[in-house]
Amino acid sequence: MMGFLRSREGLLLGVILALTALISFRFPAFIAPANLANVFNDTSPLIILALGQMIVILTKCIDLSVAANLALTGMVAALLNGAGVPLPLVIFAAIALGAALGLINGLLVWTLQIPPIVVTLGTMTIFRGLIFLMTDGKWINAHEMTDGFKALPRAVFLGLPVMAWTAIACLGIFAVLLSRTALGRSFYAVGGNPHAAVYTGIDVGRTQCVAFVISGALAGLVGYLWVARYAVAYVDVAGGFELSVVAACVIGGVSIAGGTGSVMGALLGALFLGVINNALPVVGISPFWQLAISGLAIILAVAFNAQQGRRKGRIILRAAEVRA
Repeated sequence: MMGFLRSREGLLLGVILALTALISFRFPAFIAPANLANVFNDTSPLIILALGQMIVILTKCIDLSVAANLALTGMVAALLNGAGVPLPLVIFAAIALGAALGLINGLLVWTLQIPPIVVTLGTMTIFRGLIFLMTDGKWINAHEMTDGFKALPRAVFLGLPVMAWTAIACLGIFAVLLSRTALGRSFYAVGGNPHAAVYTGIDVGRTQCVAFVISGALAGLVGYLWVARYAVAYVDVAGGFELSVVAACVIGGVSIAGGTGSVMGALLGALFLGVINNALPVVGISPFWQLAISGLAIILAVAFNAQQGRRKGRIILRAAEVRA
């Protein structure tokens, strides 16, 4: 317990609790259970995308196309719904399309050795352009969507909407993936020391490609959830949201240099931004400051990592490095 309190995650949890308490002094309703549940539900898309971004960053890559992937898959989901496709197939198609878009990123990084930031900056623009070509810039609004399509993310189970439960399920899956599977250890190994990873039989490029596919699949899932919840699909859906996703990871202690990060850290980083973004209207600050706050948070978190991160992150290939 004391170890957690001294950790980056423990410090961040303390900051979140202090921030929440500070807001509640002026607006007690902010800490009402129903409002806190709403904050978590509002933050759920960010949590899901941050988990996917985390494993990409763990492998020394970055995916700046997640928001554009979300927008494209969400638009396709809305179009399929309008064409009468059953909801389970719509959700499956959104996830599959998101994974395919992630695969494109991964293959370009793996086979052509193009820097990930260049690849994903390019595909980010391409994905948004595809939406415009598909729709000629037109919006799909609530009256063009079926009630079932819009209702699923809002459906309440045990006091929480399905969107929030989806984020909780993703947290559980990723906790097991990163701590209990060979693939999860490969993500850390590739980012921590790619040369040692090669000596232990890990294909660095393939592992990075898998990370992009998982990130893309999660973006596809969020694409449906986002469009269905807000009942609108258009070219600029989630514009700039990729910055918040990266910010959540970095604030949560995921090292941009790769090899270091945790599910708990990504969750707390997303919740930190979620509390801030939900508190802005309460304290009378324009929500348009959200991106500026996210950018400042990235800078401060990277500076903190530079000072505190002199120690090595999670090393799982020490023996292999010695043998090499």
